[in-house]
Amino acid sequence: MMKPGTAPAIDRPLSEIARHVIAPTGIKATGWPKVRDTCLKLGWHFDSWQVGTGRLILSKRADGLYAADTIVISIPRQVGKTYLIGCIIFALCLLHPQLTVIWTAHRKTTAAETFQVFDGMAQRPRVAAHVKQILRGKGDEKILFKNGSRILFGARESGFGRGFSDVDVLVFDEAQIMTEATLEDMAAAQNVAANPLTFMMGTPPRPKDPGETFTLLRQEALDGDSEGTLYVELSADRGCDLMDRDQWRKANPSYPRRTTERAMLRLRKMLKNDDSWRREGLGIWDEFSVHRPVISRNDWGELQDVGPANGVKPNAIGVDMSHGREISVTACWLEGDSAHVEEIWAGTDEDAAVEWIAARAGRRIPVVIDNVSPASSMAPKLRARKCRVLGTGPQDMSRACGMLVSRATTATLSHANQDAVNDALEAARKRAIGTAGGWGWDRVDETAVIYPIVSMTLALFGAETTKRAHSGSGASFA
Repeated sequence: MMKPGTAPAIDRPLSEIARHVIAPTGIKATGWPKVRDTCLKLGWHFDSWQVGTGRLILSKRADGLYAADTIVISIPRQVGKTYLIGCIIFALCLLHPQLTVIWTAHRKTTAAETFQVFDGMAQRPRVAAHVKQILRGKGDEKILFKNGSRILFGARESGFGRGFSDVDVLVFDEAQIMTEATLEDMAAAQNVAANPLTFMMGTPPRPKDPGETFTLLRQEALDGDSEGTLYVELSADRGCDLMDRDQWRKANPSYPRRTTERAMLRLRKMLKNDDSWRREGLGIWDEFSVHRPVISRNDWGELQDVGPANGVKPNAIGVDMSHGREISVTACWLEGDSAHVEEIWAGTDEDAAVEWIAARAGRRIPVVIDNVSPASSMAPKLRARKCRVLGTGPQDMSRACGMLVSRATTATLSHANQDAVNDALEAARKRAIGTAGGWGWDRVDETAVIYPIVSMTLALFGAETTKRAHSGSGASFA
């Protein structure tokens, strides 16, 4: 029972009922009033939390572009998110001729169910006057408007969505079941859109779901590292009594006025497993940590560039070795304010690696090896060949990692887009060094292949700390 004097959740603003509302920065206006008024003319009304959500979804910067180009929504079933987003999309289609909307779900059944909802909305008399045609062919469901706007529906499991271009609004329903590769495949669809919107909607993923993308977007929002993203989450308390009606109200503001007790009990019956009810009925996320790459894949990808001409000697060489004694040799070239790094040798033959490095580094180019790395066994052999070997300790590694991130952030670093290095960066985790926020690459997990990014970090450190030019020709580093 609600406490006396407490307004039903359906009448309370979003800020009072949502567990998390993380809005984008730079909001100067919102397109919500026009959309709301259009919806009211069509006979669609909203609850208070939907008004607050719609206002944020359509918030705009000073230049008129959407403040949030990505909207991430974690809300349980039967709350009304499909209704809200559907109404917004219909209104946008009427307000902006030639608008293209793609609505995708993971499963065919979900995509079909959503289309049925939209089909019903489109047949309402006030809406039907604006609709040119509704195509109901299996796998080709579309709503076409007289002004050239269109809404297309399909399932990602069938490959729907790939190959489209100039898509203004892209909706990923069941976003908890979507890989990063799928997101990348479809992201190009909005490359030329003037003011795109991307919706990621779902419930907390199960452990077996490919939910890394949805989870990471949530974590970035909670960490305050989500510029251009709106995150909204409605959920009950973790560890609560799963049949506590007050918790149902926390998770679902439409209960019990719009979503009845009977409807909730029917959903509970369908979701017999407590874990399923916890996630899909109450929106509760598991408590776990998320691995986030130190440098995001997108940011790292933007640093790709060609290296120096063949034969130009680097400023330093870094060497590292895995637990299984696989070797990575990386070089770093400095030119002005920029640094270029790339792997120049890889293999498992330690003696061959020593000979290869010695022939190219000579006595002048520093060869950097971490003292606690398995590659430290190569240091005496290289010194015996008169190479200039620099051994590094924990504080050096902390400085080196800081240099790598700083250069990546300021775009004064480039790399050759090598798969081994990219995969290593993706897998690498931080370990704390000291108590002042310093960190280094964590070698504890033997299954994490990180040695290529470690060797690259050491090469950059060697180049930065010696600052000695080694121009001229020599043995090829290709």
